[in-house]
Amino acid sequence: MRGIQTGGTDVSLTRVRIMENVFVVTGASRGIGAATASLAAQAGYRVVRASRSAEESVGDRGWDAKCDVSSWDSVQDLMARVESRWGRIDVVLANAGVSVDTSFVSSAGADPSEWTSMVVTNVCGPAFTARAAMPALLRSGGHLVLTGSAAGRGVRPGNLYSATKWAITGLAQAIRAEAVGTGVRVTVVQPGLVDTDAIPASRANEPKLEPEDVGRAVLYAVSQPSTVDVNEILIRPTGQAAHR
Repeated sequence: MRGIQTGGTDVSLTRVRIMENVFVVTGASRGIGAATASLAAQAGYRVVRASRSAEESVGDRGWDAKCDVSSWDSVQDLMARVESRWGRIDVVLANAGVSVDTSFVSSAGADPSEWTSMVVTNVCGPAFTARAAMPALLRSGGHLVLTGSAAGRGVRPGNLYSATKWAITGLAQAIRAEAVGTGVRVTVVQPGLVDTDAIPASRANEPKLEPEDVGRAVLYAVSQPSTVDVNEILIRPTGQAAHR
C-alpha cells in the first residue's frame, strides 16, 4: 500500500493494482502537468509526459513524448504509440493549455490574430485528447481528467481565456454524459490562481496554489474506487476571492 497526501487526507493506493497502469499527461513539461506526472510516478503509475517541447525518451516506467494537442494527427499518434508499446492507457490528464490577454473594446492585450492558437489549444486540444484516448480508456475502464479553471465558472470581463475554460466545463459534462454505462470516469479539475509562469503581472501578489496542490487533487480523483466518479473539483488558494 502507498499513501498519498491529498488535502490532509491519506488515500491508500494498492501499488500492486496500479504498478502496470499507464497515466498520460499532456502539457507535462512544466506547472500542473509536470507536478501531476511526478505524483503519478510516485504513486506507482507508468507515466507518459507529453508536450510540444519534449525530447523523445522511453524508459521502463517513464516516457517523454512529443505531442502537439492542437493537431488531431499528433494526439492520435501519441495514444496509438502508447497503447502499442505499453499495452494500455488507464488515466489521461488533458492539461495542455495557453493563455493570452484579450480585450474586446480596446487594443489592450494580444492582437486578435493570436487568439486562434489559444482557442484551438485550449478547446480542441482537450477534445482531441479525449477522442483519441477514449478507445483505450473504454478497454481499460479508465479515467479522463480535464484541467479547467475557476475562471471558467464566472464572468471575467474581456477574457477569452476564461471562455475557453467555460468550454472545458461543458466538454467534461458532454463526455461524461456520453460515457455513462461504459465504466469510464470523467473529472474536471478547476484550479484558482496557480503559481506558474503564466501568471499575469497584475496578479503576482495574490494568494496562489502550488502546481502540486492541483496534482494532489487529480490523484485524489483517480484513486477512488471504480464505483466512485468524482465529477468536478474546484480548488482555490486560501484567501482568493470567488470572483477572481
